[in-house]
Amino acid sequence: MADCEPDAQRFMDLTVPEYAYMFGFLQADGHLAQGVGRKGRLTVEINAKDVGLLRRFQQLTPYYSSITERTRATNFSEAHRSAVWTLCSLEARTALNDLGLPYGSKSRTVAPPTVAFAHRDYLRGVVDADGSVGRTSKGFPFVSLTTASTAVAAYLCFYAGKVTGSERTLKRNARDDVYNVLYTKENAQLLAADLYYDGCLSLERKQAAADGLRTWTRPPGMRVAPARRRWTAHEDRVLLRLDDDAAAAAELGRTEKSCCIRRWRLRTGRTPMPAPVSPSRK
Repeated sequence: MADCEPDAQRFMDLTVPEYAYMFGFLQADGHLAQGVGRKGRLTVEINAKDVGLLRRFQQLTPYYSSITERTRATNFSEAHRSAVWTLCSLEARTALNDLGLPYGSKSRTVAPPTVAFAHRDYLRGVVDADGSVGRTSKGFPFVSLTTASTAVAAYLCFYAGKVTGSERTLKRNARDDVYNVLYTKENAQLLAADLYYDGCLSLERKQAAADGLRTWTRPPGMRVAPARRRWTAHEDRVLLRLDDDAAAAAELGRTEKSCCIRRWRLRTGRTPMPAPVSPSRK
């Protein structure tokens, strides 16, 4: 893709890694506005230091677009410099909208594409726009994503689960009502290496941060947390049938505390009851 001229027929072909990345970034950090009649525009505003990414978007787009810079006051700086990419083409906007970039407010409604797409490139775009890659204050690797979209958060968990073997339970935080999905240590290394592969389109600073995670090694003596064991429908049925934490713990090979909490969650409706076993499977 990098060696050929973009054309309207291939624009936003999400099987092309660059377009999959671009679409993920636009879903997270772009704004599609609809004007009167056929008017409207797509805008993306990022730190002026990252303007190189917007120039790459401009190169990938076979329609006229512009890049401008401005300085304004923000919560973090009195003179924040940003770069804005603007695309007005109705044809381009229609293609993006059809793929799942809504007009107007979108933070909760965006979702992974329903057409074939380059999965890790799409997710890298989302993480570049709304996530973080780096090291914690203690030097541990991490990859995180903050999103209001249940579909996007769930898809990251699904994909990262295949890459790292680690499962996550989705829950909105109480303060902002968004999802904060976090991977640390070896899981972060595996995920970052998969998403930020050599030669991929990305924000240069996040590519550098992802590359820097490869050198981390677990300090001697640092305990490795055991893999979390998920409850199955069969175990739930045993737990409810026995109605005794000690007996259930002995039969299921779990702790009494674990059985007590699970039984409470089932009885109070915080966890759905297991489906009954059909007669043919008894």
